[in-house]
Amino acid sequence: MPCRDVTAPPRSGFPAEGGAAQGGSRDEQRRSGHRSAPPGAARPGPAQHGTARRAAGMAARILHRLRHALGADGAREERTRDGVEAEDCPESSELEDDTEGLSTRLSGTLSFSGHGEDEEEEEEEEEEDGGGEELPTGDAARDGEWGPAGRPGGLLTRQLQELWRRSRSSLVPQRLLFEVTSASVVSERSSKYVLYTIYLIRSGQLDKAPAAIARRYSDFERLNRRLRGRFGCDMAGIAFPRKRLRRNFTAETIAKRSRAFEQFLSHLHSIAEIRRSPEFLEFFFLQDLRAAQRLTCTGMYREALATWANAYRLQDRLGVCGSGRFLLTLAGLVVCHQELDQLGEAHGCCEQALQLLEAQDSHPLLGPFLQAHVHLAWKVGKDKRQSEARLQGLQEAGVPLQQQPSLKECLIKEPLE
Repeated sequence: MPCRDVTAPPRSGFPAEGGAAQGGSRDEQRRSGHRSAPPGAARPGPAQHGTARRAAGMAARILHRLRHALGADGAREERTRDGVEAEDCPESSELEDDTEGLSTRLSGTLSFSGHGEDEEEEEEEEEEDGGGEELPTGDAARDGEWGPAGRPGGLLTRQLQELWRRSRSSLVPQRLLFEVTSASVVSERSSKYVLYTIYLIRSGQLDKAPAAIARRYSDFERLNRRLRGRFGCDMAGIAFPRKRLRRNFTAETIAKRSRAFEQFLSHLHSIAEIRRSPEFLEFFFLQDLRAAQRLTCTGMYREALATWANAYRLQDRLGVCGSGRFLLTLAGLVVCHQELDQLGEAHGCCEQALQLLEAQDSHPLLGPFLQAHVHLAWKVGKDKRQSEARLQGLQEAGVPLQQQPSLKECLIKEPLE
């Protein structure tokens, strides 16, 4: 014999004893907006509503802690920009082997470590602070629900953790890494030296075409001497490997110097005044610009293109894409692409240069770039009306366009000291 629900009202339609205190009549329940649950459905009780409220409260506490942590990171980054905190650069370089210039307080190639384990521990601490409260499991957890009422109750723990990771990674500044990838002994007539190949890598990114330089000890020594003459106080705590009278070409000496040069460049780049100085910047790309200019003038366009492209990447990594040297680099790329019949690439370099020259009506390269852009746009079927209108404006302003040199002539005449 089936059992009858003892809480159901009697068949006569009158409420059971105590029914008025619990919920009133059916008309009163209908007027107050409550609906009776379908047969067999579980009604949410006070304990279940309490669990949902506690879970929502725990989510609010986690979000509060997340905002507090992100605010602290932003303040720390602001203090770093203002110069209150050093950028992982030691005040002095205490050396175990002073002849090799190795700092014991700064690892040569800078890197960032993940915070996954710390984040997981923080999440576990938040769960322990919840007083044994259980998060939804099973279907409720998959659907993003907190309580039995079927209402989305906010972010789940794993969603908060993912949001935390994204926010943390977005606040990490992009830094430049210097890595000596190879070192080779070069013999030229009566001289012999070690040539170090250094890659410039932006942290957290994958460079399809890395920017690289090849420098010998005398190049580093010249840079060190010039910077110490101009930035004596800032350079006082930066170590540099001293010359050796013998054993310069042993594997141990080359390895130690490679590490020292990585640290040396990292130290220099950590000081804003030095990394923006002409001495520091020209150390990286001036040699490439001279070589590319020489190759272009002699008609070796394919070799020149590779050198111009590397100079482009070097200036991009160093953050000097608005300088006159960068415009000259774009001019070299346009000329080489055009000579090699790569008109689409040449047109793209022209457009990039004109964007940089948008607010400069008196730059000597503006007219040549506009004329080259009009010609290339006609060749590749792109819109050239804006460049034509700007050329018309220059002509009305009295600029003799017929006497303007071409980009190739500008490259030949530009002195690179």
